[in-house]
Amino acid sequence: MQRLILGAKDKLALASGLLIALAFLNRWTVGSGPLFEWALILASIIGALPIAIQAFQALRVKVVTIDLLVTIAVLGAFAIRNFEESAIVTFLFLFGAYLEQRTLNKTRSAIKELVELAPETALKQMEDGEFVEVDVEDVEVGDILLVKTGAKVPVDGTVVSGEGSVNEASITGESLPVAKEQGSTVYAGTILDNGTLQIAADRVGEDTTFGKIIELVEEAQDSKSEAERFIDRFAKYYTPAVLVIGFAVWLFSKDLELAITILVLGCPGALVIGVPVSNVAGIGNGARHGVLFKGSEVIGDFSRLDTVVFDKTGTLTAGVPAVTETKYYGEDSAEALGYLASIERESDHPLAKAVLEAIGDVRVFPVEATEVVKGAGVVATVNGRRVAVGNAALMERENVKLSAEAEDDLARLEAQGNSLVLTAVDGELKILMGVRDQIRPGVKAVLNKLKRLKVKNLVMLSGDNQGTVDAVSRELGLTEAHGNMLPEEKAGYIKSLLEQGRIVAFVGDGVNDSPSLALAQIGIAMGGGTDVAVETSDVVLMNSNIGRLPHALGLAKATARNMKQNILIAVGVVLVLLASVLWSDWMNMSIGMLVHEGSILAVILNGMRLLRYRLRD
Repeated sequence: MQRLILGAKDKLALASGLLIALAFLNRWTVGSGPLFEWALILASIIGALPIAIQAFQALRVKVVTIDLLVTIAVLGAFAIRNFEESAIVTFLFLFGAYLEQRTLNKTRSAIKELVELAPETALKQMEDGEFVEVDVEDVEVGDILLVKTGAKVPVDGTVVSGEGSVNEASITGESLPVAKEQGSTVYAGTILDNGTLQIAADRVGEDTTFGKIIELVEEAQDSKSEAERFIDRFAKYYTPAVLVIGFAVWLFSKDLELAITILVLGCPGALVIGVPVSNVAGIGNGARHGVLFKGSEVIGDFSRLDTVVFDKTGTLTAGVPAVTETKYYGEDSAEALGYLASIERESDHPLAKAVLEAIGDVRVFPVEATEVVKGAGVVATVNGRRVAVGNAALMERENVKLSAEAEDDLARLEAQGNSLVLTAVDGELKILMGVRDQIRPGVKAVLNKLKRLKVKNLVMLSGDNQGTVDAVSRELGLTEAHGNMLPEEKAGYIKSLLEQGRIVAFVGDGVNDSPSLALAQIGIAMGGGTDVAVETSDVVLMNSNIGRLPHALGLAKATARNMKQNILIAVGVVLVLLASVLWSDWMNMSIGMLVHEGSILAVILNGMRLLRYRLRD
C-alpha cells in the first residue's frame, strides 16, 4: 500500500489541488460551509498520506526529515481546525516535490541523451560473408562490422575498408565531421554522415570510449562534493533543531499555530537541493562539451586553481616531428633532395618520416655502400656521388666546410629547439633542415584563456632536452619550463608545488604521467591518451582536445559560484521567513510554504542555468 501511494504521489497532488480549487469555487459561488470544509479536509488527507509515509520510512532508519516537520504541522493544523492551511501546505509541498523532480531530471538530461545515443544493433559479417543485424551485445573483439550512411558506429574499431565522414560530437563535443579512411579509428555512438565503412571491432560493450563516458558521468553525478556532505550533516541536525524550537515556542507562548508555522517555515528544502542541482548541471554541461568531471568533489578544487603543469609531448605539442624550415646552399638542390629522399627511404629513424613528408614526390636513386655513423647519421653512395646525411658532427667528420650563412642558420634553428638534418654531396653542404615536434594548433590561445581565468602559473615539464623545452616555452609564453625530467622527478616537482600551498592541476596523456596525475589535486588526462592516464585522472578531455580545458575551468568556477548563490538564497529565505513570522502580522503557514517552495524552485532554476554555460571569448 505504501509503495502504491508513493507511486501515485503526483496524481495525489493533482487530486488535492482540484479539491482545494473546488472548495474555494464553492465558497465564492454557493457559499456552502460544510462542502468547503470537507473538500479541504479530504485534500489535506490525500496530500498528507505520501508525506507521512516518507516521514515514517525515514524515522525507521533514525533520520528526521523535512517530511516529519510538514506532517506534524498538518496534524497541528487539524488540531486547531485550520483545514485551509493544512490543505494548502500539503498541496504546495507535493507540487514543489513534483517541480523539483522534473527540473532535476532536466539537469540529468546529459546522461539521458548519452544513453539514448548508445547503439543497440550492429551489422556483423557472418561466416558466409553476409552481414546480418545482431544485438550490439553479441559483437566480439575482432568481428567485422558494416556501417552505412546515417547509422551509429556500434563499437570502437579500426576502419578496414571504405571512406566516409563521421560526426563525433557525442565523443568530442565538436560538431564538424571527421574524415575516415582505412586505418582510421572510429568510436561507438558516433554517426556516419556519409559513405560506407567496414570496421574491425577493437573494444565492445562497456569497454568502448562511449561506454566509459556514460559510466564516468553516472558515477560523477551520483558522487557528493564536500559542500554537499556538509549540508547533509547540517540538515541531519538542523531538522531536529527546528522541531525543538517549535516545541519550545509552543511551550512558552501556548500559541500552537505559531509553533506549527515555525515548523513549516524552518524546512531546509532549498538548502538540501541547491548544491546537488548545481553539481549535476555542471557535470552534465561538461559531458556535452567533451569534458568529463569524475565527481562533484573535483569541482571545488578545480574552481580555485592557480597553477597548471603540462607535459610537453602529446599535450602542448602534437608528438609527431615535422620539418619547420629548409635552407638550400649552392646549385643542384633538386638533385640533392632526390639523394636525401633515397637515403631516408631506407632509414627507420624517427626524423626520416618527417623529412620524406616535407620532400614529397621526387626522383629517387639506388643507394649503395651505406655506412651508419652512430649518433651522427648516414654516409652512402647515391648515383655515384658520396652523400652524407646527419648532424653537424657528421659534417665535421666528412670535412664539410660550412659557410658563414650556414653557420648562422644552424645556430638559429638550434636555438629554436630544432633537431638538425644536414645533407652534403661530395663534401659540399647542399641542404639544412630543422625538424621538431609541432605545437598543437590553438594551444597559445588556450593558455591565454587560462590566464584570463586567473591561472597565475603555467608550467611545462618534459623529458626532452632543455634547449627544445626553452624554445617551446618562449613561443607559448609559459611561466616556467623544465627539461630532462624523469617521471619520478615530475612527481617530485608536483609535490613541491603542493607543499607551497598551490592548487595544482597536471595535464598529461602517457603512462609516465600517471604518478603526476594521481599526485596533483586535479589530474587532467587527454582522452586519446593511455588507459592508465585516463583512469588515474580527475578530469578527462575527450579526444585529446586541449581546447576544452578553458571551458572545463570556466565551468568549474561557474558551478562553484552557483553553489554559493544557492546556499545564500536558501539560508536567506529561511531567515526572512522566520523573522517575518515573529515580527510581522501578514506571515502565515500557507504563505510561508508558498515562499518556501518558491525558494526550492529558484535554486533549481538557478542551477539549471549551468546547462547553457559557454565560456565567453
